[in-house]
Amino acid sequence: MPYTEEQVVETIPIVRPVLEQVAHKWSILVLTFLCEEPKRFNALKRRLDGITQKALTETLRRLERNGLIDRCVTTMSPIAVVYSITPLGRTLQDPFLALYDWAVEHQADLHDAQARFDERAGSGG
Repeated sequence: MPYTEEQVVETIPIVRPVLEQVAHKWSILVLTFLCEEPKRFNALKRRLDGITQKALTETLRRLERNGLIDRCVTTMSPIAVVYSITPLGRTLQDPFLALYDWAVEHQADLHDAQARFDERAGSGG
């Protein structure tokens, strides 16, 4: 549904905090992986090349606080923490897949646009 600029401006105080939580650097990838199946902390860390332990911990806590994932400590040996998507978190699956599909489809377009921009910037024009 298209929104007018005025409608967008009016909803910024409501929408901005939500988007800051959901669209955070690692959140989309974490939620996408958890849509497949529950995962342990270390399994997520291995899948997310380049994420630090601190960044993953902060991301998981933020997603749990917002009701998008659940955290379960298993008492079997070895003790492990397993994260899973909640029903609320699962509602983001379709929008995330659409964004992912868009990124795959348009990655070359973005690369070409960046090259054209860099060429213009390098030539002083």
